Amino acid sequence: MSSPHDTPNPPPPAGRPDPLQPSRETASSPAEIAGLEFKARLLLVFMLLLVCGSALYVMYARGAFESTQRLVLIADDSDGVVVGMDLTFSGFPIGRVNRVELAADGKARILVDVAAKDAHWLRTSSVFTLVRGLVGGTNLRAYTGLLNDPLLPEGAERTVLLGDAGAEVPKVIAAAKDLIENLNTLTGDGGAVGTSLANLQKLTERLNGPGGALTVLLGSEAEAKKFAATLDRTNSLLARLDTLAAKTDTQVFGDKGLMPETRATVVQLNAMLGEARTSLKKVDALLQDAQAVTRNAKDATDDLGALRADVEASLRKVEGLINEISRKWPFAKGASEAEMKLP
Repeated sequence: MSSPHDTPNPPPPAGRPDPLQPSRETASSPAEIAGLEFKARLLLVFMLLLVCGSALYVMYARGAFESTQRLVLIADDSDGVVVGMDLTFSGFPIGRVNRVELAADGKARILVDVAAKDAHWLRTSSVFTLVRGLVGGTNLRAYTGLLNDPLLPEGAERTVLLGDAGAEVPKVIAAAKDLIENLNTLTGDGGAVGTSLANLQKLTERLNGPGGALTVLLGSEAEAKKFAATLDRTNSLLARLDTLAAKTDTQVFGDKGLMPETRATVVQLNAMLGEARTSLKKVDALLQDAQAVTRNAKDATDDLGALRADVEASLRKVEGLINEISRKWPFAKGASEAEMKLP
């Protein structure tokens, strides 16, 4: 019901549908329907190609189109090993776990596909490890120490060395428990640490006592007093020695001490030695004269020896002549008359 004051709504402009009126469906043409079908088919083909390309890329990324070499790793258990896990060498993936199966002897067989381009890193002396850490997943690693060894053959079987950090946790806990028990034993009332602390407390009390460090070093307060008395006596003796040294310095090095007198005596001795040196020079001249006289006497003695030899030779000749005369002497009456005596 409208009031007489309400204004009527203006009519809608020509060519526009009235929003208050119900919309009317318009019939589409066959050309538009055919274009929509083509676009839908094209979108489906594009989606199919995209899915196929993604699948091919995933297969390529997982090495489905690469030539591989089979490697069989034998482990006691395959806990943590999953299909698709990488086999790393120096931190780089060179292979991938393809399958994990249980062998007839109860051990796990891990089938690994190694890329042919990376197979040269594996040698007959290579070592394979399966490491399970406390944090993170399980790692399958290969180590090659000698790259000059022969290449690992196709389908080779190798035993995996297990390294489980979680298996060491109980051992660590047991060792920690033993350590705590030992610490409790050491720090108990009768333990070594408690006894050492008690002795340290006694030592501190002695250090704070009357004797201080001397009581600790010497063992008792009486010994410390004896040592202090000995130090006092030593100080008195040193004072006396200082006084004696001062007196000795005065008596020896003073103005009227021993050293000036000794210096004067040395000067007098030097003068006496100079006079003795002069006297020795005179005696040396006399000795040279005596040596000259001795040489002359020696020459004279040599001449006297030659003269005596000549005289002896002359005497021998005279004696021979006398003997010859005595032998030939015709007037000799006896032996006493036949002898000739020389003066």
